[in-house]
Amino acid sequence: MTLPIVIADIGPMLIPFAALFGVIGAVVGSFIAVVARRWPAGRPIAIARSACDSCGAVLGPLELVPVVSYAVQRGRCRRCGAAIGWREPAIEIGAAVIGAVAALLVPWPAAGAVAALGWTLLLLALLDAEHFWLPAAITWPLTLAGLAATATLRRGDFDDHLIGAGIGWGSLALVAALYRRARGRVGLGGGDAALFAAAGAWLGWAALPLV
Repeated sequence: MTLPIVIADIGPMLIPFAALFGVIGAVVGSFIAVVARRWPAGRPIAIARSACDSCGAVLGPLELVPVVSYAVQRGRCRRCGAAIGWREPAIEIGAAVIGAVAALLVPWPAAGAVAALGWTLLLLALLDAEHFWLPAAITWPLTLAGLAATATLRRGDFDDHLIGAGIGWGSLALVAALYRRARGRVGLGGGDAALFAAAGAWLGWAALPLV
């Protein structure tokens, strides 16, 4: 069985709750954009301050408000006028949507777990699309988080999810080994198997054929 995904009852607090999750998601999305840009390049993530890519001017707090700053500045640096790419606001909007949808469709506290899962997958999707990289520093903790969420929210299904993690990793690890043996080169990286293990940990073994 999987973590429950149910339509939450429409109540007076649901819309503000979803809006709050959307705002949190936009802030998380801003951080995701920074991580996806700096980490693969070996640049510090939390220490270095954000700056304009064109003129190098350090951005102030009002220039770092997710989505809003981009809209107010009309997609340009306030100092040099250079165009700001759409990447960052798009990531922020995507993360905001993930947070809001999680709050609307999933009851608390599972909504927090589902939102965190969505944000993590967004970061992994960016790293994979832009750098063909699924770092073990994210995929394996994501697997453990899935098992922890199941143990907390759906304790009776823990065995199914633990088996799912094992099957997820083992199946792709086997495919990777067979491909390497047959072709003499790497076809699937370890990150793919680890991500499939995370899918099994979050969804259970029965859902793996649908992933």
